[in-house]
Amino acid sequence: MPRPISAIISVPALRHNLAVVTCKLNENYASVGRARPNVWAVIKANAYGHGIDPAVSAFAEADGLAMLDLTEALRCRELGWTKPIMLLEGIFGPEDIELACQYDLTIVLHSFYQIEHLKAAPLSRPLHVMVKLNTGMNRLGFNADDFPVAYQQVCAMVANEELASVGAMTHFARADDDMHVTEDQLRDFIKLVPPDTQQISVCNSAGSLSDDILPFLPPAPEHWVRPGICLYGSSPFTSRSADSIGLRPAQTLQAEIIAVQEVAVGKGIGYGHTYTASSPLRVGVVACGYADGYPRHAPNGTPIYVDGVASSLVGRVSMDMLMVDLTHIPQAAVGSTAVLWGQNGPSVDSVAQAAGTLGYELLCAVAQRVPRTILTTD
Repeated sequence: MPRPISAIISVPALRHNLAVVTCKLNENYASVGRARPNVWAVIKANAYGHGIDPAVSAFAEADGLAMLDLTEALRCRELGWTKPIMLLEGIFGPEDIELACQYDLTIVLHSFYQIEHLKAAPLSRPLHVMVKLNTGMNRLGFNADDFPVAYQQVCAMVANEELASVGAMTHFARADDDMHVTEDQLRDFIKLVPPDTQQISVCNSAGSLSDDILPFLPPAPEHWVRPGICLYGSSPFTSRSADSIGLRPAQTLQAEIIAVQEVAVGKGIGYGHTYTASSPLRVGVVACGYADGYPRHAPNGTPIYVDGVASSLVGRVSMDMLMVDLTHIPQAAVGSTAVLWGQNGPSVDSVAQAAGTLGYELLCAVAQRVPRTILTTD
């Protein structure tokens, strides 16, 4: 029989999380008499490890999809997605341009070499583009001196009907924890982006769900937000849980207990004996390890649920196995289900916090060898 481990992907949970974001946007924007912005559902990195196919199905009510990978974009079109698709890092070489035209993709421009590729290419269809301004993330985007030049070059191509439209975007660096930085970024954006710009996009997950950013957002005929991690049931905030926002886990990593050990006082568990029993322990061996995507550096005490009961990791995570304390769960035995994160288990954020990382990493890192089960109904 197959090794007893699986990653369960819930399409209803993905759909629910998009509805939470949309509802929050409706409430916030209605309170100031503005129309809700359009929503790019971000599905980069194979939809944060959840799979492109279930994501396209779940996010049918989104106004567009955003990602990095051209192959993933083409898959969305193959699945019947007819609304906008945006490539968040744009084109990587001139060979990408014809496919972008053929599949009607929106291109982010963050460097002059991309503009030069567009100027040199015979475009079979005028493309929609977004010019990215670096307002403090210092990752991608034109700096303050170069942005006006780049934007005007692209506007000239729109005037010549070589491009279909141009918009402006930026990326918040600290929308999850520091509004002062975000306000500074928005001021720089407003200062440099022409007031007649037809399309803008500034908000990531934290920005989309924040009550504090809205008063500083510039008006535009077409405003887009870009929720990502929140769509998958992980909180974009450092101080607010996913549950408190109303989000549901869309990925559940679970495995069965394949052995039970009785460990005497003073005996160590696992490689390096990083955990020593201070009292008699009953330990379950779970068919999941770091080769499956569970964080190797997760410490003793990282939360795990067994048969719906909260417990914790004991000992060092191995390549294919980890150990969980069953002392207080007498009914647990070989075949019992251990939920590593997700539905009926700890949140992915709580596991990530224990391991000193982010929920993003854990969701994306589940290995291909772990079988996926796609749930289309609750």
